[in-house]
Amino acid sequence: MSTIAIIGGTGYTGANVAREAVARGHQVVSWSRNAPTDPVEGVRYETGDAADAVAIIPGADAVVLTLSPRGETAGRLIQLYPSYAAAAAEAGTRLIMVGGFSSLRPATGEPRFAEGEIPEQFREEALEGEATRHWLATSAPAELDWVFVSPAGGYGAWAPGDKTGTYRVGGEIALFDAEGKSEISGPDFADAIVNEVDRAEHHREHICVAY
Repeated sequence: MSTIAIIGGTGYTGANVAREAVARGHQVVSWSRNAPTDPVEGVRYETGDAADAVAIIPGADAVVLTLSPRGETAGRLIQLYPSYAAAAAEAGTRLIMVGGFSSLRPATGEPRFAEGEIPEQFREEALEGEATRHWLATSAPAELDWVFVSPAGGYGAWAPGDKTGTYRVGGEIALFDAEGKSEISGPDFADAIVNEVDRAEHHREHICVAY
């Protein structure tokens, strides 16, 4: 049994990860700005400004970062995530950062999606998410054991889906199915993240999850 700290634990991704982790018998502590409207039984909830979330990292076996670059954290992730990484490195806590699809590449050697044409309404979020990945890959503490996880392109609260337990885990090249779709349900994405906590199969890598 591990202790898992989730920063952003009441959002779509964080709540799914919390639910999956508790179901496997892990101890889970969540940090978010507000208390959950639909709390997961067995999760310890802490609330406050995102800058103070470092408080739940010491003592955890893994910390999962699921903040979105919108709302009160828009424009702040590139300052917040290095502070979490420093706390994780000092505590010997494994760090799993959830990013976006736009940080992936369409093919080997091709620019990341974030470097290309992005609809204006998603552009700022994509660029901020990619900035956190770039920082992690180039400037994270040398002793930090980290993984950056990108979901499929069709991932989100608008397409929650069901848990199938069947999906693919790849590297930084986006995964598509035979019909050219890139999708993953919320429960299956959470399953992949908790599997990474349990199995620790990737280290200082960028991975993606899709059907």
